[in-house]
Amino acid sequence: MPAMIRITVAALLALALSQPAQAARKPAPAEDPLAAVMAGEFALQAGQLPEASRWYLQAAQQDDDAGLAERATRIALLANDDARAAQTLKLWRQRAPESLAMRTAEATLALRQGKARAARRELLGLLRETDDTGWRHALAALGSGGRDPQLSARLLGELVDEGAIPAKLEAWLAFAGLAQQLDQQALSERIVGEVVRRFPQEPRVALLHARQLTRAEKTDQARKVLDGLLPAAAEDSAVRLSLAEEYDRLGDPVAASQALAQGPQDTLTYGLRASLLAKAEDNIALGELYEELRQQSAAAAGADQFSPDRRLLLGQIAEFLKRPQEALDWYRSVPGGEQRAEAQLRAVSTLHQLERKDEAYAEVRRLQGDAGSEDDARRNAYLLEAELRQKDEDDAGELDVFARALAAYPDDLALLYSRGLAWERRDRIDRAEADFRKILVIDPENVAALNALGYTLADRTTRYQEALELIDRARAAAPEDAAIIDSYGWVLYRLGRNADALAELRRAYTLRKDAEIAAHVAEVLWVMGQKDEARRYFEEARKLDPENRSLQRALEKTGA
Repeated sequence: MPAMIRITVAALLALALSQPAQAARKPAPAEDPLAAVMAGEFALQAGQLPEASRWYLQAAQQDDDAGLAERATRIALLANDDARAAQTLKLWRQRAPESLAMRTAEATLALRQGKARAARRELLGLLRETDDTGWRHALAALGSGGRDPQLSARLLGELVDEGAIPAKLEAWLAFAGLAQQLDQQALSERIVGEVVRRFPQEPRVALLHARQLTRAEKTDQARKVLDGLLPAAAEDSAVRLSLAEEYDRLGDPVAASQALAQGPQDTLTYGLRASLLAKAEDNIALGELYEELRQQSAAAAGADQFSPDRRLLLGQIAEFLKRPQEALDWYRSVPGGEQRAEAQLRAVSTLHQLERKDEAYAEVRRLQGDAGSEDDARRNAYLLEAELRQKDEDDAGELDVFARALAAYPDDLALLYSRGLAWERRDRIDRAEADFRKILVIDPENVAALNALGYTLADRTTRYQEALELIDRARAAAPEDAAIIDSYGWVLYRLGRNADALAELRRAYTLRKDAEIAAHVAEVLWVMGQKDEARRYFEEARKLDPENRSLQRALEKTGA
């Protein structure tokens, strides 16, 4: 958008926001694109995406700027308004026919409309671009454009068959990853096999191959591939970290820790090794690591002169070993510096673990009142106390903490957000809404609060249209955020739009494997009569987090 238009729009928008909503919705003069843009922006700010799409189409028709047509197209796609997207896309094509972004939008719209031939044509054109960004645009369209993952997978397979994927390692790795995200095992195996054939000596390819084998539950083959990477891991820290991740994904955190033990060590690798051994409950190896680290640190710095980060790490490992008194001693020995604030909070948690709760609460209150500490440290002390009160099932105490904290920091967004979640757990939706709305008064574009409030209204009330507008505001700011896409799918389900809901929820789960999202997918599938597939998603949710509240509610509701 031209600079003058942007400046004028900003002024008009500021004026519009100070007027009643209905005033901003009066039809704009046909010859005034600025007024249409202003009305579109106001609708966008209010989470009224269909209205914003209508205004932006009008603005794009009245002005020949390519940037305006682009914005109008993106808003129409976000609003799932395919008809207006087609109109604005036509204007964008006329004004910037060679734009990669425009051609990506064409592929995206074709995928959404189920027009396989048109989508394939656009994708092929992008992949044949000499510019390295061409294949990235094609990847983006395939990954987020379609409502039907099966269509995206089919087209990806055809592109592989035609040899359309550029002969570049990064491109092949990206498309192989997309096949895995789309949960297309046969296609994933075919693409990974081709990548292995083309780039046999590349460690990243071997890691991808191992991940694909793990997903296919071919654990012995996956382990063989990972074992073959151990020599390379000793020389390359990035490979070492990825290798440990894949061993852990395979269900062997001890092997993951052993992979990390190769090569030079630092506080990060020691910490990761300790957490993996704790996860495996291998206290013998963890104890050996504890002694190694303690002796090494003492030898390097002189007796009893451990560095602050090592003292903090030794305290954490002592906690893993269930030696809380040793952990407390380490935490209390951390001198001033950036590690001091974290050590003090961990010391409070350790006192609570030792059942010295009066001491823990006295100490955390002291930290809250320490005028010499940074505000963030004092705020975090309030949040920690609230967490401990919740563990003690002290409802009144938890709420009292938030009351004291917000008296000291009345506009702190983290405190308001945490109290809002606390009210939601107690089914006090009115109080939760009040806290989330206060955040939005302070920061109207706070995406977390928009999403939290929208999801809460969709999940716990019947105010679905209001929830949709809030979630749409969050989507406009972060359209590829998995949590927000999940909220959007959930409100569509509550509105009775099951097929649209399922498409969005599947996309969210593709982006992030999360128990709550899996439970949402499962519930919608169950309601749609696809019970066998629903059970598969319920099982995936159980594996990720068996105690998830959304999972428990979905199981109870469906009887699954």
